[in-house]
Amino acid sequence: MPPAVFRFAPSPNGYLHLGHAFSAMLNADLARVSGGRFLLRIEDIDPTRCRPEFEAAIYEDLAWLGLSWERPARRQSEHLSDYRDALERLVARGLVYPSFESRAEITRAIAEQEKKAPWPRDPDGAPLYPGTARSLTPEERSRLLQSGAPYALRLDMAMACRTAGPLSWTERGQGPRGETGTVTADPAAWGDIIIARKETPTSYHLAVVVDDAVQGVSEVVRGQDLFWSTSVHRLLQELLGLPQAAYRHHRLIRDAAGQKLSKSTDASGVRELRAAGVSPADIRRRIGLA
Repeated sequence: MPPAVFRFAPSPNGYLHLGHAFSAMLNADLARVSGGRFLLRIEDIDPTRCRPEFEAAIYEDLAWLGLSWERPARRQSEHLSDYRDALERLVARGLVYPSFESRAEITRAIAEQEKKAPWPRDPDGAPLYPGTARSLTPEERSRLLQSGAPYALRLDMAMACRTAGPLSWTERGQGPRGETGTVTADPAAWGDIIIARKETPTSYHLAVVVDDAVQGVSEVVRGQDLFWSTSVHRLLQELLGLPQAAYRHHRLIRDAAGQKLSKSTDASGVRELRAAGVSPADIRRRIGLA
């Protein structure tokens, strides 16, 4: 059997906090105990929020925590052609369509609908896209594309689910309600998700499944806030013919009010704690890995 492959995949859009430290150290610990490999991936596909100083801080903070990873780290911004290829395969199968509404227009349309009845929401609580652009004629789509209007590329979820058939994944951790073992995927709960934009040939969902396949990741260990995103990832893996990993979703590190940590929470920032004289061993005890 090949060695298990684990990865930690932060976005350089802020400084690491204790929640990141927990996930990174847990992945590294599991890789070491199993005799596996530990990879670092920089998820920097958003050029408006990702900054070089945050990326440099990720390397610095992880090294200070005592972690080592295979080098070089994979940087998503250097592999856009991989995501474009995967996107084109979905487009060729008729599973993708462009939507041209702005966020404000979508919000207004949903608000009008909610005057009549509650509108469905995804597992994160966001309202589902109404699917308006699915009804555009080929001529209307062509005209809008040629006009240079901004657009998002969405997955036709109903068609994608029919194409893929029933899906599940192996959960070695626990979901928010204790889900474990074989979990039935429910990608339809997310509606017609965005998988790319006019200016970027990918989204988080598409990039992560392509990256995991390219890097041979066999064990995806991440926070419970991403538990139901696994439904979308299993769907994309099936549609693209990519291997599936085993998943282990872990508890979240929360603040005193019980809220999930944010990169804007200085009190839980790794660099702030380091500056205050906290040691890596102290960090381990604080997050329950001692």
